[in-house]
Amino acid sequence: MKKLGALLLAGTLMMSFVLGGCGSSSAPASSDSGAKESKATEAPASGAIKVGVVNNPPSESGYREANVKDMESVFSADNGYELKTFYSLKNDEQLQAAQGFITEGVDYLLISAAETTGWDDVLKSAEEAGVKVYLFDRMIDVDESLYEAAVVSDMSAEGKLAVDWLLAQNLPEYNVIHIQGAMGSDAQIGRTGALDEQFASGKMTKVVQQTATWDEAEAKKIVESVINSGEKFNVIYAENDGMAKGAVAALDEAGITHGVDGDVVVMGFDCNKWALRELLAGKWNYDGQCSPFQAQVISDLIKGNKTASEKKIINEEKGFDAKTITQEDIDTYGLGE
Repeated sequence: MKKLGALLLAGTLMMSFVLGGCGSSSAPASSDSGAKESKATEAPASGAIKVGVVNNPPSESGYREANVKDMESVFSADNGYELKTFYSLKNDEQLQAAQGFITEGVDYLLISAAETTGWDDVLKSAEEAGVKVYLFDRMIDVDESLYEAAVVSDMSAEGKLAVDWLLAQNLPEYNVIHIQGAMGSDAQIGRTGALDEQFASGKMTKVVQQTATWDEAEAKKIVESVINSGEKFNVIYAENDGMAKGAVAALDEAGITHGVDGDVVVMGFDCNKWALRELLAGKWNYDGQCSPFQAQVISDLIKGNKTASEKKIINEEKGFDAKTITQEDIDTYGLGE
């Protein structure tokens, strides 16, 4: 019965791929919150290492686009891999896809989860099937025995670095519009934590704290609503660059100054090149780095070229200040073009 259930699940998943217009060739992921896409690489050489990647869609952000390209570049047929990918912002769809990859018999399952919870059964299923699991980009709430290693950013450290920078500005008061990412994601939880501590301590005032689910247009609406309410604010803390961009668009339309010597401090995360250029121009104040490049580290672990001394491998990251950033910083650390 267990085998029959697995076969039925695999069949259901494959049908959903076909009905969605996805197969061996890639169709662009849609921009809605349920964007999903699956594809496989061209037929690999015999003996290729089979890898299934469950990730968020490249349309999510400039960071994610760079992350997806990195994964697809490293886990290529030329490098000895047979790659299958599935992209969605919905945790239940990711869970189904991951189980499907296990049923198909991949050797390795790589996961950047939409949410931190709900993964226990899938990872236990992988363990039973002899499929080795690597986490990347985001942690999930499971026993660490269920995965080989996690190559991630320390999202809590990113949030603390940003909030420490904000406190160091010694503003006469801190009235903060806090625009959150997708609720329950490791990035949202980490980047929110340090700011919540300041709200709880009374050092900063929470004007509004609302998710825009990484979306630029939604972030713009949040800021427009606060402007229309007449409530005073002098800080926008947006948990990714796209949402910061939407927030700034609302400020510009309302004629509110921002950035260096402006009325509103603007903070983002991810370090897209276009965002860092906003810092260099003095239009934003701070951008926190989040490195999207984890694929080569995982490949080295798979092939035995590297060993993990600890379960969690942390990317080293920085925060950039508009008053000190240089063009060299943009060229070195910026994502995209």
